[in-house]
Amino acid sequence: MTSAQTADFSPFSHKGGTLRRAANILAALRRAKGGTAAVEFALAAPVLLGLLVPVADLGIAYSEKNQIQQAAQAGAQYAAFHPWNTNSPTDIANAVRAASNLPGVAATPAPTQLCGCPSGSAVTAASCTSTCSTGESAGYYVVVNAQAPYTPKLPYSVLGDSATLTAQSTIRIR
Repeated sequence: MTSAQTADFSPFSHKGGTLRRAANILAALRRAKGGTAAVEFALAAPVLLGLLVPVADLGIAYSEKNQIQQAAQAGAQYAAFHPWNTNSPTDIANAVRAASNLPGVAATPAPTQLCGCPSGSAVTAASCTSTCSTGESAGYYVVVNAQAPYTPKLPYSVLGDSATLTAQSTIRIR
């Protein structure tokens, strides 16, 4: 090597240097359009599934909650057509269980009868012979409760490991 020829060991000076080849490959990748959608989908799919799975689980829980509410209403409907007697709590509980095909449906706490006056969306307990503030006489009401356990269908859920779905229906029987 002469003094005019200096040794340059930088990657840019090699014939077909590795850095130049890498730069050419990156430039070619930047210009390439094929497969872009597949890469974008591969990046977005886990995020979308991570959002969709808990929403689906909440939808299933909401559907089962509606079935529990319908079972409580079926028990109240049974109470409306059958006079109250000592077997009524058991009979109404059987009607609640029969109204749903969900496992573990129970009429808990047991159906009760009470006298009271309507006040908004609730019934205020009152003596059966009293007169309500509206001028009506106090009525006889049956309160039917229904509940069932809910176990999430998916490995992780917003609801945790399990939850109890509950519903209540109150009906005036006379």
